[in-house]
Formats: sequence, structure tokens, C-alpha cells
Amino acid sequence: MLYDDPRLVALYDVLNPFASDTAFYLALAESAEHVVDLGCGTGLLACELAKRGHRVTGIDPSPQMLRVARARPEGDKVTWIEGDASALPFVGMADLLVMTGHVAQIFLDDAALLATLKAARRAIRPGGAIAFESRNPAARAWENWTRERSLSCVEAPDGRTVEVWQELHAQPDPSTTGHAAFTTYYRFTSAPEDTLSATSELRFRTLDALAGLLTDAGFARIDWSGDWDRAPVDETSRELIAVAR
Repeated sequence: MLYDDPRLVALYDVLNPFASDTAFYLALAESAEHVVDLGCGTGLLACELAKRGHRVTGIDPSPQMLRVARARPEGDKVTWIEGDASALPFVGMADLLVMTGHVAQIFLDDAALLATLKAARRAIRPGGAIAFESRNPAARAWENWTRERSLSCVEAPDGRTVEVWQELHAQPDPSTTGHAAFTTYYRFTSAPEDTLSATSELRFRTLDALAGLLTDAGFARIDWSGDWDRAPVDETSRELIAVAR
């Protein structure tokens, strides 16, 4: 889903606050001079990295997301680029390149993800790393993408209460790789007729599938974690978190 509706962009940080994944990437970046945040969204991580003294480049295809990112505290210290991995040759060599927020799953075909990983490999200096996460298909996250299981209420920046839920349309085979399609609904309770919706499609890949793509892209070593506490991957892991060099 490309966040280009200003009302959805305004809700993005409410639904995706600073959390354990943010802390994981900040710790990973401690020794990095230049960090590239590919798919930076509203810039929460990028601006926090800049605050901590890193040189940061944030890249995202959504001008609305970048508008919010530029207005953040420390936003003037980040180089913002509207685009995708095709911009990487122009940003300078990175010590760390991150793709957070399950960005890797928006690449529905392997060729597209592989092309992005290859571009990242060329943009990372020797000794540097790429890091990203993808939902573990064995955890079957899509089973919770129903109104009954996913419904939550949040407060929008303008003070209005918003009900948010997902409805699944298609699910993947957890033993292989496949697509999940779902719609997220945003219902403003003060005006029930004012309900927004956005349909998304995500690709779920197994650890072996992701490892194969990283290897094909030229990464020789991959460290895997199954959660943000760096626990090893097992059958209960919600995430497949890769740090590859």
C-alpha cells in the first residue's frame, strides 16, 4: 500500500510508533557513519538516527510521507529522496542499509526483490550490512486479519477516534511462499460514513527463500533472528530478521 492519502499518512505514526523494532535498528546502527533508510516512511527511524549523530539518507516513493518526514525534529539533518532503489547509486556508500516496516514483503515477485537487493549490495561499502525483516509465514499472521481479531481504536492527531481493522481476501500457503491480500479500514467514529480503506498485497517468503535471494544478490553471510530480542528463528518466530554482509 502506497500511503498517498494525507488522512492515512496522519494516522501512520499513531499505528506505527517507536517500538522494539526501532530499538533493534538503532542498536544495529551504533557503529555506522552513513545509514540509508530505504522505504523510510514518515522518517521516525531516520530522524532518530540523525539525532544520534549518524549521516542519514531516507528514500521513499510517497511524497506525502516525505512531507511529514521533513517536518520532524532533526528532519533538516536527513537527506530525503523521493524514489526507490534506483536512487541508491547517487547517495554515496552506506555502512548500513535498512528496509523496515516489512518493506521487503511489498515486492510481490522475486525478480523485483532481487533487483533491490543487488542495488543495495552495490551501495554498501565493504564490511557494511543490509538489515530487514519479513513476517514468518509459519506464524500465519494473516489469520488475525479479520475484523473480530484486528479491531482497535486509536486517536488521530486531530483528536478524533478511529476504528481500524483488516479483512483478509486471500491467504498464502505457509509451507511455501505466497501472497496475502487484505483491506485495512479506517472508520472515524464521529462520522461513521467517513470510512477510508486501503487494499494491500504482501508476499510471504520462507527463510530459505529469503536466504537464496540474499545469496544471489552477493551477500556472503546472513545472521537471522526470530524476534527483536535477537532470539534464534524457530517454528514460533513471528519475524524473519536478516542482517547480511
